[in-house]
Amino acid sequence: MASLKDIRLRIDSTKNTQQITKAMKLVSAAKLRKAQHNITNMRPYALALKKVIANITATQKVTHPLMAQPAEGQTTGPKKVLLVVLTSDRGLCGGFNTNIIKFADKYKSENTQEKLDFIFIGKRGLDFFSKRNIKPVESFLKLDKDISYDLAKNIAEKLIKYFLDGQFDEIRMVYNEFKSAISQTVVCETLLPITVEKTSFDVEGSEFAKDIVFDPSPEAIVGELLKKHFNLQVYRAMSESVASEHGARMSAMENATNNAREMINKLTLTYNKLRQEKITTELTEIVSGAEALK
Repeated sequence: MASLKDIRLRIDSTKNTQQITKAMKLVSAAKLRKAQHNITNMRPYALALKKVIANITATQKVTHPLMAQPAEGQTTGPKKVLLVVLTSDRGLCGGFNTNIIKFADKYKSENTQEKLDFIFIGKRGLDFFSKRNIKPVESFLKLDKDISYDLAKNIAEKLIKYFLDGQFDEIRMVYNEFKSAISQTVVCETLLPITVEKTSFDVEGSEFAKDIVFDPSPEAIVGELLKKHFNLQVYRAMSESVASEHGARMSAMENATNNAREMINKLTLTYNKLRQEKITTELTEIVSGAEALK
């Protein structure tokens, strides 16, 4: 059985850990509010941009290489798919990274008919698959503390180049979609080719008439807007992942703080019991010694 000194040291050590986890929870909560605000402000612009693209492509019958769906029988051999796995650089965030890694590993094992390559955003995903001798096309580590649009744009431009050069038939991204501070959902989203839902609005009631004159041409406008749309989609996915990471870390640190509190209570109870037993034993010895001297 542990001595009183050992239990006292364990209590002090657990209290120090509790202070750290509580501080990390507060930091993650503050960052989560900022990330939520960023996502909320981004959604109206993203929806408006997608609606404009859908309006122009529907009324002007515009096509673009980024929207080109591969026809059946057009490609020879297995479909070439690039899977972008978005994790974090740091841990201590519950199952945030584990869920993404398990999903990507399962996708790889279930889609053996595809020629699959990887891009890793975040150190955790790269470390896991590197141990399994999987070499990525590219990796992005040491992410900014707050995901920037410039970083997302840089990644998006490289993905577009891979697609337009014909290196891949499809590009997908696996990331955690933010639902709430305690809930994140793993999403596998097809980034390229871009699919514009023409049924998401009323074409007849569109503000773009079929006989409207565009300058520059509708093709040039759609091409520029599609690039902005794609940059925004990558930035949105990264922002969702950041918010999910902060939410998962806040929840994990809260659980760790509560567990530390319970452990402190149990150790304190054990300490008090042992201390009481020791005091009782000493009193008994004193009384017994006094009785023996009579």
